[in-house]
Amino acid sequence: MSNTKHNSSNSAETNSEKPANGVTHSASIAAKHPEVESEQAHLDLAYERLDESRDEAIRLKSMVEVGKGGTNQARWEREVFYENIANRLTELDLGDRSLCFGRIDQTEEIGGGSYHIGRIAIAGRDQEPLIVDWRAPVAEAFYRATGAVSEGLARRRHFISRGRTVLDLEDEFFGDAATSNRVVVNGRELRGTGALVSALEENRTGQLGDIIGTIQAEQDEIIRSKMSGVLVVQGGPGTGKTVVALHRAAYLLYTHRFPLEGQGVLVVGPNRLFLGYIEQVLPSLGEAGVEMAALPDLIGKVRVSGRDEPVAARIKGDLRMAKMVRRALRDRQRPLRADLVVPMGIRKVRVPAAVSAEIIDDARRRYRTHNPGRKFVMSALISAIAEHHPDEVDPVVVKEQVGGSVEVREAMLWMWPTLSPADLLHDLYGSRSLIEAAGHGLSNDEKESLYRPWQDEMDASRVMWTVDDVPVLDEAFEILGRTSKQGPEYEPRTYGHIVVDEAQDLSPMQLRMLTRRSLNGSMTIVGDIAQSTGAWPHSHWDEILEHLPDRKEPRRAELTVGYRIPGPSMDLAAKVLAYAAPDLAPPVSVRSEGVEPRFVDLEQLAGDSGSAMAELVAVIKAEAEVRGTGNVAVVCPRSKYEAVVSAFEEAGVEIGRAPRDGLQYQITAVPVNLVKGLEVDVAVVVEPQAVLDEEPQGYRSLYVACTRATKRLVLLHQQPLPAVIAD
Repeated sequence: MSNTKHNSSNSAETNSEKPANGVTHSASIAAKHPEVESEQAHLDLAYERLDESRDEAIRLKSMVEVGKGGTNQARWEREVFYENIANRLTELDLGDRSLCFGRIDQTEEIGGGSYHIGRIAIAGRDQEPLIVDWRAPVAEAFYRATGAVSEGLARRRHFISRGRTVLDLEDEFFGDAATSNRVVVNGRELRGTGALVSALEENRTGQLGDIIGTIQAEQDEIIRSKMSGVLVVQGGPGTGKTVVALHRAAYLLYTHRFPLEGQGVLVVGPNRLFLGYIEQVLPSLGEAGVEMAALPDLIGKVRVSGRDEPVAARIKGDLRMAKMVRRALRDRQRPLRADLVVPMGIRKVRVPAAVSAEIIDDARRRYRTHNPGRKFVMSALISAIAEHHPDEVDPVVVKEQVGGSVEVREAMLWMWPTLSPADLLHDLYGSRSLIEAAGHGLSNDEKESLYRPWQDEMDASRVMWTVDDVPVLDEAFEILGRTSKQGPEYEPRTYGHIVVDEAQDLSPMQLRMLTRRSLNGSMTIVGDIAQSTGAWPHSHWDEILEHLPDRKEPRRAELTVGYRIPGPSMDLAAKVLAYAAPDLAPPVSVRSEGVEPRFVDLEQLAGDSGSAMAELVAVIKAEAEVRGTGNVAVVCPRSKYEAVVSAFEEAGVEIGRAPRDGLQYQITAVPVNLVKGLEVDVAVVVEPQAVLDEEPQGYRSLYVACTRATKRLVLLHQQPLPAVIAD
């Protein structure tokens, strides 16, 4: 089909959308359920108790004064009490999120109980449960029951709600009254298809929502998997791997409150745009104490911006860099080149250079890290001066007389200087001779890629580092340790459980950095090998696992069902996947129907006298108008990003910049290297061929770009379309 035909028959103004789901119509809800009113009454009672609990927490908070007064123990107890109340208030603040999303009715054989499943536990005034927390053991059947394995259920009910209002109900029956029209996708039976489709068809808000009411069985198995060891989750686009990982963090905190509340849970994302996108999920699940960070956030007070060129990025992620940093440090632990001569009164004390070599060797044996060894080196040097004094002199006297002398200070600066990670790397990168001395095994191109001119007047603490420098700085801290002026806050914190999203892009050095922060080897690693687009593209998970904790045998899981992406868009993306990762199969889309991708030739649309960029703005503006309140991401190759933003500004059309604004605007320009992990109603991919040409892993980057939209995929181009999608 030609581009002209696509443009005329597939335009935003004329194309009517098909239903965006592929489930059978018999699975959707046809008429209002007769028990809506009784369920609404139960829910109203639960909300009444929720409001009472919140009011009680507010009263308690106002009674607790945290500040001066009393003993240290009393102040500490007040602070703990205050923090607990604040956390409880956060848990009780649901905003416009629904409290309850389902109910299970058990068979008589296992007790015949009925339980409403919701976001948090709510008890009545008689302390009987009105709502059961979704993470409680009894709620597991809500997510796991199938027609073949009922988990002791007679009925499972799904609520379709908006805020505090129950709009409708959907029932699934088991046993003799089993529901006959169950939907199976890729061998997995879907539950609550009406509620699921309703959630999938909602417009995106610019922030990731939770899936607490629509978790499917294959997702729940991962969420409730045991905590110990490393769990690797492979999931294609739209399979929900990010929300599954976040729900797993919430589940583990609920199930293992002690010890995880004290040990901490860390969620690591690829960048701060992504963290801003997911930041509301855990609070919506009642967990406000989880730390969320990108890698630069884990190394303290350094300035980080941008990335290195591919050669430098590659070597900075290589484990050879750890050896290079160690060699660079040994080059700074040096015996004196000549005897040390120190004036003391009318005498001059001479310490042979060989003695300084013995001191250095002794310090290296005694101390694992560099900075704590400085005190020993200083003490040993003072003792050596005392020993070589013609008269018998107490080392204390020597330290008082010459400890601050120019000669001793210069000797210490040469033998064992106090170094921060920034000091060490700033000096290393700024000297080709130091790079050459430490860079055994590196090629000339690799060594040259590390060099950047050193400036005498530049304080190392003010240097702007790249994202690729972060694990190298962390490695440097590992071998340097704290200086005497740095407090314990400079020590890397360890965590009881670490969740890592988009892990397929992490280099060996970055993985080493995360392993260093694992207290006990408990980690959840999620990603998609087909979306590995960085300087370290991995071809399988074994390459990643070899750099992670190995105290226990790693476990693996795979999400195979795609929920977000309509079938036609997934079909197009599957063509790209065949080039990006031939060994991987695309996820099977639940939403087999949907709008066909739209292709727009801007050159043809503009004609001889028109402006292609003006046409680009017009096409995207029209898409946004069709979407109404839905959001549109303009996914740009990096070379086109500024030109696209400028075209919108010149046309007077508001557009957000994703690195600065997140997805808060209806139309947002997103560089293709930052779009991974995001989802939007409409994705407009600008110049697909430029994406292939410019990105290190071009086909994988194009695959990522083509799998962001929940409603509509549009491809705009002046260059010919890549052959992989041209037909």
